[in-house]
Amino acid sequence: NLDNAKFVPRVIELDRKQPEFTLSLSEYLNKVVNKKRINKGIGKIRENWDLLEEISNKYKVQPRFVVALWGIETDFGRISGGFPVIDSLATLSYDGRRRTYFSKELINALKIIENGHIDGKNMMGSWAGAMGQPQFMPSSFLSYAQDYNNDGRKDIWKSKEDALASAANYLSKLKWDNNETWGREVKVNNDFNISNDELTLRNKKKISEWQMLGVRKIDGSNLPKRNIDGYLIKINDNNKERYFLVYKNFKKILKWNTSNYFAIAVGILSDSISVD
Repeated sequence: NLDNAKFVPRVIELDRKQPEFTLSLSEYLNKVVNKKRINKGIGKIRENWDLLEEISNKYKVQPRFVVALWGIETDFGRISGGFPVIDSLATLSYDGRRRTYFSKELINALKIIENGHIDGKNMMGSWAGAMGQPQFMPSSFLSYAQDYNNDGRKDIWKSKEDALASAANYLSKLKWDNNETWGREVKVNNDFNISNDELTLRNKKKISEWQMLGVRKIDGSNLPKRNIDGYLIKINDNNKERYFLVYKNFKKILKWNTSNYFAIAVGILSDSISVD
């Protein structure tokens, strides 16, 4: 119930003052995919390998992507937010810019408490109501959270098993393809002549077609000989143009978070911690 919900002025302040996304891609990647996080990620994959392999077999998602999302969302469960979720969502549904959205999320959060997965005072998250180790909004929790350790509660806050299985289930339900990766950074040669309008996630071509158009691996060598579809996107990074050839899994990561920077970071971290 909402009898004890408090209005939190700081939540409104954060909602109104969301920083314009001013970081360049390089700055963002240095922040979220630095050496420290890569080393920690390799440690986490090794330490949890049996669990990850089991989750991977069940949900058909490679362990490295589950761990990369975990790493970028909450530094592997270390920082999952210090705001009481009910207070944040009540505040945003009362006075926020997206009142209807947050009112629905508030009702979803109350359902989670009512179903006994967590009690209200322990339901902590970000100022916007994203919760637990995978930072699920309450609607995502209701759609994707898993009780992987079978204790009767879907506990994405304290249970690593539930948190990692929930992240894997999210991707799985989006029809993740565990025979493919996310994409790669590429370069274009002098023959490359394609308008910017065509560099979108709607313009699908086979890898072999991109090869013919002048796209190469970042070291200049040929693209992989695999008969799969790719999309070429261009990002201006501190006045330098960078190109990424991405596959359909990249679009699935964008369903988790709509930022290209975020999806590229998850991909790069997953490559950097790959031990499978």
